[in-house]
Amino acid sequence: MKDLSLYAKQDTYLSNEELKKAIEDSLEEYKNSNSKILLLVPDYTRYHSNAGYIANIIYHYLDTCDIYLLEALGTHVPMTEKEIVDMYGDIPIDRFIGHDWRNDIIKIGEIPAEYVSEVSQGLMNEKIDVEVNKRVMDDYDLIISIGQVVPHEVVGMANQSKNIFVGCGGNSMINSSHMLGAFYGMERIMGKDFSPVRKVFDYALDHYLNDIPLKFILTVTTAPGGHIQTHGLFIGRDRKYFEEAVKLAQEKNLILVDEAFDKVVVYLNPEEFKSTWLGNKAIYRTRMAIADNGQLIIIAPGIDKFGEDAQNDKLIRKYGYCGRENVIKLCEENEDLKQNLSAAAHLIHGSSDDRFTITYCTKNISQEEIENVNFKWIDYDEIIKKYDPNKLIDGFNEVDGEKIFYISNPALGLWACKDKF
Repeated sequence: MKDLSLYAKQDTYLSNEELKKAIEDSLEEYKNSNSKILLLVPDYTRYHSNAGYIANIIYHYLDTCDIYLLEALGTHVPMTEKEIVDMYGDIPIDRFIGHDWRNDIIKIGEIPAEYVSEVSQGLMNEKIDVEVNKRVMDDYDLIISIGQVVPHEVVGMANQSKNIFVGCGGNSMINSSHMLGAFYGMERIMGKDFSPVRKVFDYALDHYLNDIPLKFILTVTTAPGGHIQTHGLFIGRDRKYFEEAVKLAQEKNLILVDEAFDKVVVYLNPEEFKSTWLGNKAIYRTRMAIADNGQLIIIAPGIDKFGEDAQNDKLIRKYGYCGRENVIKLCEENEDLKQNLSAAAHLIHGSSDDRFTITYCTKNISQEEIENVNFKWIDYDEIIKKYDPNKLIDGFNEVDGEKIFYISNPALGLWACKDKF
């Protein structure tokens, strides 16, 4: 598979024809072969990665190959058939395999405690098991990991090796990496390369996956008005392709502002955001742009639960989003939280530490449930009378004489004051 970097011309984006040609040229050596190929693909929450279109190109171009698609779910729920069709088109449903992060994994190595301590500046001092979905270690002729490089609250910039060690990873790596990022401080990480978590993933990739035929296809995208625009395509295993994508994503997906916002309104598309586990991107991605004593209002018509699985949902309901110091203390005192550090990290990420208020506006989960996890609540039907997503535009809006900042999809960027980044 040929490596490449493809950039759109300034202030434009790559056409579908340009993407198709680049991908087919890269895969030409596999055309008309009977190769066994595994695609590691994102779920519906990464719809705007353009991974669906790219995977569809690969599947049909390599029509003589035996191709399966492993959903890099991490802790998320498997995609529905409707979501698969919507995102991946006419690839047969029976070609998709859901990743089970609790049961489908094998241990292939470990990150030494000394290295974890070094990269975390002493914040964590325990070894981390390196676990991946067992299919990643099967006998494939080619494994292609596809996904978007974009600011991320745990690792700094999403994708590349994260797609394997979290998306297709196991309990130990998912829990430990999330807590490592939370301990280190997500505001020190988001939008940057070489975070402690990224260094852990790099170590695992370099030490334990050198013998598999792995390539990455990385995209940098935006989605104004919901229309996917791909600004860069990077194919290759060498880290330089990831670094190129990081640099471009920092240009396209990082929004730096001069002054903090007093009020931010974020909309969560109900097709994409069904839990606060995902919906709290509205908090992660805006927190560095919200003023002290400011307000964050999250319009969330599709939210009907907290965790993506029953165990994490139970823990969130039990402990609530109670702030970094409280969560650290709770982890020391409670075995159920200590054994589920990704949930603990999520509780830290989902709190403003009382710096600004967070209000969820829901229709499928009750006021009592929302308030019990330490958020404020407003009824969805009431809030959209004032802040109608169909009328607001991304950026500043004036509503009844009040200035607000509106974001239609928090997953596509990171908003931060210049003095905080």
